[in-house]
Amino acid sequence: MWAEDDLDPGVPCLQSYTEPVDGKNYLMYHGTSRFAAQQIMDYGFRPSPGGMLGPGVYLSRDLNKASRYPLNLPEHDRVVLRVLANVGKVKKIDHQGHPLQKTWHYHGYDTAWCPPGCGMVPSGLEEDCVWDPNRIQIIDAIYPRPVASGRNYGDPH
Repeated sequence: MWAEDDLDPGVPCLQSYTEPVDGKNYLMYHGTSRFAAQQIMDYGFRPSPGGMLGPGVYLSRDLNKASRYPLNLPEHDRVVLRVLANVGKVKKIDHQGHPLQKTWHYHGYDTAWCPPGCGMVPSGLEEDCVWDPNRIQIIDAIYPRPVASGRNYGDPH
């Protein structure tokens, strides 16, 4: 089970259905493995070389979306990194085959935004791709908590 208890009051954390505003900072999430999370926290994000929206760092404002990744790992091996992302100039990519689907950055955009329910993502949830990892500041890591067990996966010790 994933939960977030302490949203910072000064950070806009809009629902994922709201289009990001150019130049704003948003609370976002990145789902990854425990090992990769430690590497990212130690050395920073490295952009994916490709993906549905081309190269960049894939994030979401939807904790539920990020907590599903990596898809091939059991929940207790996953970590969600909570980050603050300056989205810069945002391009909405709302259908497969969009003319800028993988080339948005070369047209002056810093972030590509896939709105929820547009048919681009099988889960139907929001996704963002930030070109420059320097636009992303890591806040902390969120670990899953078991629902009905005494074992606490969130305790790293």
